[in-house]
Amino acid sequence: RRKLTQGCPLSLPWDIALCATGTAVAGENALVLAVLFYTPSLRAPMFLLIGSLALADLLAGLGLVANFAVRYLLRPPSEAAELGAAGLLLAAFSASVCSLLAITVDRYLSLYNALTYHSERTLGFTCAMVLLMWLLCLGVGLLPLLGWNCLRDQSACSILRPVTKDNAAVLAVTFLLLFALMMQLYLQICKIAFRHAQQIAVQHQFIATAQATSTRKGLSTLSLILGTFALCWIPFAIYSLVADSSYPVVYTYSLALPATCNSLINPIIYAFRNPDIQKSLWLACCGCIPSTFSSRPRTSSDV
Repeated sequence: RRKLTQGCPLSLPWDIALCATGTAVAGENALVLAVLFYTPSLRAPMFLLIGSLALADLLAGLGLVANFAVRYLLRPPSEAAELGAAGLLLAAFSASVCSLLAITVDRYLSLYNALTYHSERTLGFTCAMVLLMWLLCLGVGLLPLLGWNCLRDQSACSILRPVTKDNAAVLAVTFLLLFALMMQLYLQICKIAFRHAQQIAVQHQFIATAQATSTRKGLSTLSLILGTFALCWIPFAIYSLVADSSYPVVYTYSLALPATCNSLINPIIYAFRNPDIQKSLWLACCGCIPSTFSSRPRTSSDV
């Protein structure tokens, strides 16, 4: 224990960066939750899923701040507090990834079952699914407190201390499988959106450039979503599979920081780019909506 405490100053700048990132993440996602909560019109299942993502990222930001406080401010050190902070991070980031997957599934169903989507995907059904997902993620967060840790055997620690190497490998493999599923769903979304754009172009006799512009926007959004998620999380997940606590700590921090930044980017991709949320933000901040604001509804190509 003393050896770990002596090593803390080496990682202090990285922990400060993570704490600052966590503070920014918490503030940004708290804004998203406030907009969703105080805007009665944002009660559709899609916005509930965006709210679930914002809540997960908010807790992840608070978990980063709590982890810093436990490591540097809590004296004497407490194993229960350390395990609690680790559990909060596990639960929050698990809920964040699961919420992203739920949003992907929702977008896929909205295109695949376009005619029956609004009657089948009721708010009550979505609430039940979100609650079930959160219970599962909270169960994952409780695992460190229930013995899923390496505090009694430091040699078994992974880079995700206090999670063991074997359990970190399970988490990494599960994450990679979820990412593969998300990528497959988004590829299907892209195919359906392209087909819908062709049908709309034929029905309304649009010129080819209109169809190309709509499809290109969908492809750019798809690339933004998948590219950001992959760049932030894939390197850290793969490193978790091959590395252990004996590896230089700088490698872990240099990969963990971009992964946590994903929670900083999520509101920009999934919330602030949404026209309805943009209107609510303009009304809350300025009391009006700019005349240049586009009122065009989202189409099936806006994946």
